[in-house]
Amino acid sequence: MAYKYYKDNRAFIEACVKTGDAVVINEEVDWDLEMGAIVRRTCEKKGPAVLFKNIKDYPGFECVGAPIATYRRLAIAFGLDPDTPIPEISKEYLRRTTGKSYPPKVITNAPCQEVILQGDDANILNLPAPMVHDGDGGRYIGTWQFVVAKDLDTPFINWGMYRQMAFDEKTMAGPVLPFSDMGKMWHNKYQPKNIPMPFAVVVNPDPLSAIASCAPAQIAEDEFTSQLMGEPVEIVKCVTCDLYVPAHAEIIIEGVLVPNVTIDEAPFGEYTGYRTSPREPRTAYYVKAITMRKQPIMAMSNMGVPTDEGQLLRSFSLGLEMDKMLRDQGIPITGVHMLPESTHHLTVVGVKPAYPNIATQIGQLVFGSKLGPWFHMVVVVDEKTNIYDKDELIHALCTKCHPVNGIRVEPFGVGTPLNPFATPAERRLGVAGKVIFDCTFPLDWEASDIPIKVSFDNVYPKDIQEKVLAKWKTYGFKE
Repeated sequence: MAYKYYKDNRAFIEACVKTGDAVVINEEVDWDLEMGAIVRRTCEKKGPAVLFKNIKDYPGFECVGAPIATYRRLAIAFGLDPDTPIPEISKEYLRRTTGKSYPPKVITNAPCQEVILQGDDANILNLPAPMVHDGDGGRYIGTWQFVVAKDLDTPFINWGMYRQMAFDEKTMAGPVLPFSDMGKMWHNKYQPKNIPMPFAVVVNPDPLSAIASCAPAQIAEDEFTSQLMGEPVEIVKCVTCDLYVPAHAEIIIEGVLVPNVTIDEAPFGEYTGYRTSPREPRTAYYVKAITMRKQPIMAMSNMGVPTDEGQLLRSFSLGLEMDKMLRDQGIPITGVHMLPESTHHLTVVGVKPAYPNIATQIGQLVFGSKLGPWFHMVVVVDEKTNIYDKDELIHALCTKCHPVNGIRVEPFGVGTPLNPFATPAERRLGVAGKVIFDCTFPLDWEASDIPIKVSFDNVYPKDIQEKVLAKWKTYGFKE
């Protein structure tokens, strides 16, 4: 069954404009910092997306900034009302991703190949890549895009978001972390054999393809996108290699990763809200072709202090994949939520405590998963705590977690080099401390020992609650 979705980002942007979740800027805006400053400001204010119609030095191009940086726009991407609560968006995601999967549909005459540029014409400096932050190592083409790559000796395909800085007319550079899916292919197979790895960068894809590229799916991302759509996603073969890309994307950059060649890249404002990457030699991308739609729309995400797309989407999808994993293990959880404000470093798990130290088991499962390097704090609360309510979370953390017995520390977990708190040595080695906060009362306490929560929902009879709620506005309250 096909769900409501947007085949390209143009229709999605139009939908956001109609609901007030995107604004259109017609006056000329400079690609050098001004665009970035506008997008950073709207992210920090949890404001609307921005469509720049007039980019200095780049007539014929537009750019969308912060396309899915709020839960309202995430709801719109799923065809839901923008006021849909987070738990309902989560239910919709789980409903779709536990349904039927479809292989993608290959088409020809795709919109993303209306214009084909090869040879000297395939010049990435002709694209309006912004200088996103003051102090960045260069202009970044790859901030809201994903890279398509294929394993050397298996059918495995990966769509993943990996940042890319423009170096010259034909070359980009960016980190390819060894524990990422593309990193495993590149560092373990292509590079040791000195074989160039074909890639295709998909700039400004449709929103569900973008969400799939951020998600830790257990199936290929093109099939995962089809699951989210409820029907096959349309893809097209690249012009220079055997990779396939979403047919309705705005811009495609094709080429090869060059083995045993590195280019200095960074610094860059990171998803953690800090600039942590030093300027170092990183993977080189050589460009062979650029294909795009007529009047193409560039895209940019401005990483920094929460909340932007990277934090929101990774928090959303990582949390729900953790939900699936824990349920598959038979853990009696009530839900999982990652706070995007934590830059997806904090995972909150609701559970019905069934045996002692269940919080420890949950933390060990979460940290030991494939996704473990991306976060380092797990807070386990009981089923009475609303995992989506920050006030309830803070209250549980400060009243139910014993400062000694309730905190379990693992000093030598797997981390990323982007953690701001990590020492220089930990960043080089990819090490991070991990911590579990057990916010459940011990099962061996007598019922009389368990503190009673004093709240409207908990210490008043139902008839009194209903009477007060029914007369609330009569009393003079507005909400």
